[in-house]
Amino acid sequence: MQVSFAGALTNKYTKWVALVFWLIVVAIASTGAKQLTGVEKNDAVSWLPGSAESTRALDKLAAFQDPNEIPTVIVYERTSGLTAADFAKAKADAKSFAGVEGVQRQVQGPFPSRDRQALETIVPLNLGSNGWEKAVDIVNDMRSTANSGDPGLTAYITGPGGMAADSGAAFKGIDGTLLFSTIGVVIVILLLTYRSPILWVLPVISAGVALTVAEGVIYLLAKHAGLVVNAQSAGILTVLVFGAGTDYALLLVARYREELRRHQDRHVAMAVALHRAGPAIFASAGTVIVGMLCLLVAETNSTKGLGPVAAIGVAVGLLVMVTLLPALLVICGRWVFWPSRPQEGSAEPTTTGFWAHVGTRIARRPRIVWVVTSVVLAFACIGIVDLHADGLSNNEQYTGTVDSVTGEAVLSRHFPAGASDPVSIVANSAQAGAVVKAAANTDGIVAAAQRGTSGGVSFIQATLADAPDSSAAYDTIDRLRSTLHAVPDAGALVSGTTAINLDVQRAAHHDRNLIIPIILCVVFLILAALLRAIVAPLLLIATVVLSFGGALGISAEIFDHVLGYKGADTSLPLFVFVFLVALGIDYNIFLMTRVREETPEHGTRRASLIALGATGGVITSAGLVLAATFAVLATLPLVAFAEIGFAVALGVLLDTLIVRSVLVTAINLDVGSKIWWPSKLDRGGEPTSAEAAQHVEALER
Repeated sequence: MQVSFAGALTNKYTKWVALVFWLIVVAIASTGAKQLTGVEKNDAVSWLPGSAESTRALDKLAAFQDPNEIPTVIVYERTSGLTAADFAKAKADAKSFAGVEGVQRQVQGPFPSRDRQALETIVPLNLGSNGWEKAVDIVNDMRSTANSGDPGLTAYITGPGGMAADSGAAFKGIDGTLLFSTIGVVIVILLLTYRSPILWVLPVISAGVALTVAEGVIYLLAKHAGLVVNAQSAGILTVLVFGAGTDYALLLVARYREELRRHQDRHVAMAVALHRAGPAIFASAGTVIVGMLCLLVAETNSTKGLGPVAAIGVAVGLLVMVTLLPALLVICGRWVFWPSRPQEGSAEPTTTGFWAHVGTRIARRPRIVWVVTSVVLAFACIGIVDLHADGLSNNEQYTGTVDSVTGEAVLSRHFPAGASDPVSIVANSAQAGAVVKAAANTDGIVAAAQRGTSGGVSFIQATLADAPDSSAAYDTIDRLRSTLHAVPDAGALVSGTTAINLDVQRAAHHDRNLIIPIILCVVFLILAALLRAIVAPLLLIATVVLSFGGALGISAEIFDHVLGYKGADTSLPLFVFVFLVALGIDYNIFLMTRVREETPEHGTRRASLIALGATGGVITSAGLVLAATFAVLATLPLVAFAEIGFAVALGVLLDTLIVRSVLVTAINLDVGSKIWWPSKLDRGGEPTSAEAAQHVEALER
C-alpha cells in the first residue's frame, strides 16, 4: 500500500466520505442481519454430503414421510407399576397432543412397556424446515401437559422432537449472548491495553459495523444462493469478526500512535501507518480468508458452509478496519488517546518496554531457548491420544442435564433402546419381503416391518436393539447396510437419525484428512510470497503446528480429567486447526514483516529484537482479545462449542505468549540471515545474537 494511496483514504475530505459510506451500508445491511436466524439450517439432514447413502435414501423417503416431520416421544414412568388412572391420563394427553400445531398425522399410543412401568406415546410433529425455532415453546407446552397429573407419574419428552427442542433451547438467544459477552471482553481488554476511557470505543464501533454488514451479506447468500448457515457458524462468525477485526485495529492503532510521535499532521501519520501496517494486515486477513475458503472442499455441508461465512466476516472486517477505523481516528484527532496523547517528538516507549527486555534475555542463549520450548510443546502434544473426537452421544452434547436425555434413559429401561428412533429403509418393492427378512435377521435389529409402497419403492422401518446414538447402533447400521446391499436387485438404502449421524461423522473424518494438508500448503505459499523466502515460512508453519498440537493435547487432558467431557465432536480437530493455523499465523506475520522491514538497516538478529520490542505489546493484546472472544464460546451449554472455544483460546495464548514471543524470536536469533534463504537479504555483516542484544541494551540506556 503506497503512502500516497493510503493518504487518499484518510485526507481531510475522504475521511468523511468513508464515514458516510459505511453509515449507509450498515443501515442497508442491518435489515438482513436481523433476519439471519430465520435462514439458519440446524437439522442434521442439512449437514449431510450429497453422496452419502442417507442423503440418497431421504430423496426416496419423501414419498412416504415429510422430511420435516420429527417423531416426538412422550414417555410416562411409574416405577411402582402403572395404574388405570395413568392409562387414562396418557390417553387424554394423546388426544390433546393431536391438536398441537404441526401435528398432521395420527398420534400413536400410548403403548405400555412389558414391565408395566412405562407408557410411550409418539407425536408426529411437523413444524416446517425452520421448525426448530417453534419446537422449544411447543414441546415445553406438551411437557407441562404431560406432567400435570399425579406427581407419582413422571413424564419426559424425548426422541428426535425432544432432542430438537432441547437443542433449540440451547441455541435460543445464542446470538445475543455471544454478541454482548464478546463486546464485554473486548471492551475490558481494550481498556487495559490503551489505558484510555475513550479510544476503545472506535475499534468496538468498527467491529460492530463489520459484524452487521457481514451478517447482511451472509443472509442474502443463504436466502438466494443456497449458502448453508447454522447456529454454529453464526456463533463463530460473531467471535471471529470481533476477534480478528480487533486484532487488525490494535495493529493499526499501535502503528498510528508511533507515527503521531514522528509527524505533526495526523493525516500524514495515518497515511504512513496504513502504508507500514497495511501489508501485514492484508496478508494476515488474506491468510485467514484463503484458509477458511479451503473448507469449501469439505463433504459435510456445515463445514463447507462455515468456510464462506467466516471468509466473508474476515473480509468485511478487514475493509472496515482499513477504511472506517482510520477515518474515525483522524476525525477524532489526538485527544482520543487521552490521557496519554502522543505528541510529535515524544519518546517511543516500546524500545524500553517489557518485550524489549525479554528479547535481550533470549538473545544470550537462543538455541537453548528454542530447543527447550519446542520439547515442552512436543511433550504437550502427547495428550492428543486422549482426545476421542468420534462424535458426541445425546447425553454427552450438553454441559448440564436436559429432559430429552433423561427421557431417553427412561425409555431404554422399559422399551427396546431404539424404539423411539427407528431405522428407515427404502428398497425396490419387488424385493421388499426379502429386505424385511434380511433386516430382521441382522444382529442388532429387534424387528423390521414394511410401512408402505409408492411408485415401485417400499418403505421399511427397523428397530435397533441399542440406543440410536451409541457405538453399537453405528456398528449395526454398517452390518445392516452390508446385509441389505447383498440382497439381489433390492437397491436398498438405509437412513434414519443413526445412519445420518454415522454418515456425518465419516464425512467429518474425510474432511479433516483432506483439508488440513491443503491449508498448510496454502499458508506456506502466502508466507513465501510475503516474506520472499522459503526457510522462514517453513519454520513459522512448524511453530504454529507445534502450538496447535500442544493446545489440543492440553485441552484433551482438561476435557477428560477436569471438565469431565466424555468425548469430542468429530469436527473439533479440524475447526481448532483452521482457527489456530489461520489466525495464529497472524501474529507471526505481524512480527516477521516488522523483522523484514528492519533487517536491511540493522541485520536479522538485531531486527528481530527491535521487532519484538515494537510489536510485542500489541500482539500480546491482540492475542488476549482473540483468546477472550473464543473463550466466550466455552460459556455456552453445549459441549461442542465449549470445547472449540477452550481449545482455540488456549492455542491462541500459547501462540501469542510462547511461540511468537519466545520460540520464533529465539529461532530468528539462532539462524540469523539464513532464515531469508534463498533471497539475498542481509547476507553480510551479521552480528551474533549476543552482539545484537548488547546493541539493543545500549539503545535502551
